[in-house]
Amino acid sequence: MAENSLSSCTGRTSLAESSIFDSKGTETSKENLCIGSASYVEEEMPQIETRVILVQEAGKQEELIKALKEIKVHFVKMESMEEFEGLDSPEFENVFIVMDFQDSVFNDLYKADCRVIGPPVVLHCSQKGEPLPFSCRPLYCTSMMNLVLCFTGFRKKEELVRLVTLVHHMGGVIRKDFNSKVTHLVANCTQGEKFRVAVSLGTPIMKPEWIYKAWERRNEQDFCAAVDDFRNEFKVPPFQDCVLSFLGFSDEEKTNMEEMTKMQGGNCLSVGDERCTHLIVEENIVKELPFEPSKKLYVVKQEWFWGSIQMDARAGETMYLYEKANTPELKKSVSLLSLNTPNSTRKRRRLKETLAQLSRETDMSPFPPRKRPSAEHSLSIGSLLDISNTPESSINYGETPKSCNKSSKNSTPVPSKQSARWQVAKELYQTESNYVNILATIIQLFQVPLEEEGQRGGPILAPEEIKTIFGSIPDIFDVHTKIKDDLEDLMVNWDESKSIGDIFLKYSKDLIKTYPPFVNFFEMSKETIIKCEKQKPRFHAFLKINQAKPECGRQSLVELLIRPVQRLPSVALLLNDLKKHTADENPDKSTLEKAIGSLKEVMTHINEDKRKTEAQKQIFDVVYEVDGCPANLLSSHRSLVQRIETVSLGEHPCDRGEQVTLFLFNDCLEIARKRHKVIGTFRSPHGHTRPPASLKHIHLMPLSQIKKVLDIRETEDCHNAFALLVRPPTEQANVLLSFQMTADELPKENWLKMLCRHIANTICKADAENLIYTADPETFEVNTKDMDSTLSRASRAIKKTSKKVTRAFSFSKTPKRALRRALMTSHSSMEGRSPSSNDKHVMSRLSSTSSLAGIPSPSLVSLPSFFERRSHTLSRSTTHLI
Repeated sequence: MAENSLSSCTGRTSLAESSIFDSKGTETSKENLCIGSASYVEEEMPQIETRVILVQEAGKQEELIKALKEIKVHFVKMESMEEFEGLDSPEFENVFIVMDFQDSVFNDLYKADCRVIGPPVVLHCSQKGEPLPFSCRPLYCTSMMNLVLCFTGFRKKEELVRLVTLVHHMGGVIRKDFNSKVTHLVANCTQGEKFRVAVSLGTPIMKPEWIYKAWERRNEQDFCAAVDDFRNEFKVPPFQDCVLSFLGFSDEEKTNMEEMTKMQGGNCLSVGDERCTHLIVEENIVKELPFEPSKKLYVVKQEWFWGSIQMDARAGETMYLYEKANTPELKKSVSLLSLNTPNSTRKRRRLKETLAQLSRETDMSPFPPRKRPSAEHSLSIGSLLDISNTPESSINYGETPKSCNKSSKNSTPVPSKQSARWQVAKELYQTESNYVNILATIIQLFQVPLEEEGQRGGPILAPEEIKTIFGSIPDIFDVHTKIKDDLEDLMVNWDESKSIGDIFLKYSKDLIKTYPPFVNFFEMSKETIIKCEKQKPRFHAFLKINQAKPECGRQSLVELLIRPVQRLPSVALLLNDLKKHTADENPDKSTLEKAIGSLKEVMTHINEDKRKTEAQKQIFDVVYEVDGCPANLLSSHRSLVQRIETVSLGEHPCDRGEQVTLFLFNDCLEIARKRHKVIGTFRSPHGHTRPPASLKHIHLMPLSQIKKVLDIRETEDCHNAFALLVRPPTEQANVLLSFQMTADELPKENWLKMLCRHIANTICKADAENLIYTADPETFEVNTKDMDSTLSRASRAIKKTSKKVTRAFSFSKTPKRALRRALMTSHSSMEGRSPSSNDKHVMSRLSSTSSLAGIPSPSLVSLPSFFERRSHTLSRSTTHLI
């Protein structure tokens, strides 16, 4: 039906006639149509005006009428098809707007070859400021505008016609044959030539439901069917229509692969089941199949499984077919190695030479034996100055690597009597060459493919995740490539007087620039890899494929990335060894000492920079944890020293019994209390969620405001208590802040000494001990008795409730004068008569209200005068302390 409408599109106007030369007019723009017939229009026919006809319900839509006025298009209304002949005129190009593309009026207009559009098209043009688009087919919306679709695997003609019609109604274009211009393939199966070509070109392969769901959202003005969030819901999963079985895998691996199969749209059955479509084989373990597979069963390597998940489409099986271990080709190659032939002596010698060469290549391998899987998650940086446990220092290397034998340079000269200095220099060069190869593997095998544009199935990782994982690896690679080249030149033209120390002195500044950004965030890099591998199946498949390649030497990406952390300590060890075997009269002796000192300075700088980075990260954690934390807490010179959990023992800085957290920084003290109610979560710009802030900011106090630290003596009624005597700059009197430590990890004595030391550093005093003053709890009315009793908790709950009630009765809109006037009016109206029971009730209500409003009442204690008396008492009791 849809295809016939193309050939039956005959025009009454020049605009319609100009579309005859292209039977697929939906793909041709209005401007191109006008080019071919512009001269004809000017000479033969007058200018024709476009007129919009609002059919039935469309004429009642005020939003639609407003949009037509904005794009300045003449319009009329039509209630029935009987009015059609009266509206037909050669002076106008009529465009009909119909609310429903499935009613009888639409079918009549369609049969009459009229231009029909839907309301969303008009609203879209009004929003964009564009003229109405031309289409010889009915166009309801623009959800699939500029999309070119191709179909495969549909056997029912009715279903295909329905889908094609909906695509045309949404502005899409259909192609019978698949080519490079097709933007989406709509597949009803995962076989066929079109499907294979789409996979190879990386074209999205969609389910038919994609078109139906897009049509359901046809009235959404800004909706586009090609947006990733919507389109990804209906992509054909890699293992659709596949039933997989697994052979040769461990129980853990098999369970993981079966779970991923179901996530990717497939099903799993046991090995040998006739319903299976694919048998996935671990080719390194399985040497022979337990049964003779049928012709319909694909027997493939595990790389097909992971490759399909990585590119988010079913990979071609022919490239990954499993070959039996006892194939005739293998038997022929084995027979050629037989030593029972007449030329067995020559073959035995050749085999011996091959094994010797293989042994040398194995010794030069830059990768140590594979670690157990648990080692991947137990790696830690430690201190860079700890150079006692590095991989290169414990590996025995063979001959000089092949990379040294370049065509432009002579082979490395081997002295007749190899000196110890030459041996260490050779080992230094070999380890440097191996290290550069590892960095090249990380970049070429992992980073570059992840950063490539136009990946099949879309990007595997977000750009910020890639940056977090690899950091400054390319910069480190560039520096060490230069170091390796210089060492290679030195080894090619070896002389005992050549200076190796100069090479590392030459690049010491570059090492300082490149290493800290990577080492400081290595833990974050490792965590990002582990998290993405768990949450993103395509990244997990990407790692499975690449980590199994020989270039990785059976090492995981995390294990490879730890090498830069270990490299500089390893170099320092080798330079120390080289210095031991360098004669005192050799000028390189002193140069090596400078190079070793330079390397230690680099590692010290990295450690210090790492410490600062971790301190800054801790400050950010405090800011996120404390709601309302001041922004000026973030400072480059500030670092977190200690955090302790306490309970307030006085009325300051919050109510007695409140849980208070103290964050001691090197120059200030952040005081925060526990939040009573936590709502919501924090979301970063990259979508990562943080737990809600559990603390509420009270006060950020410079340490210079703390005049004395009071160590409260231990008594029966007072345990683990201390107090701070504070003089805020805006206050005339001292303020006492008393706390009880609730955690046992840090002794009170250690905490007070730590606090006084930083106070002394802040106020530039050398006698930190004089800041501590031992006091009796009775002197300052400090006690911890009944802090955890039921009565104490009930009392605190009552205080909190009263505060909430006071806040609930806000009198900001009702001044005290109005309340007082109302109270006096009621009082005067009752003068001269005895109050009734109802009047008494009203007066009691008013008196309670007046107390809430702050009107003096005999039953209320003056809170300001109470705090003033407490302040005067505290001032008199602490005068002798200052």
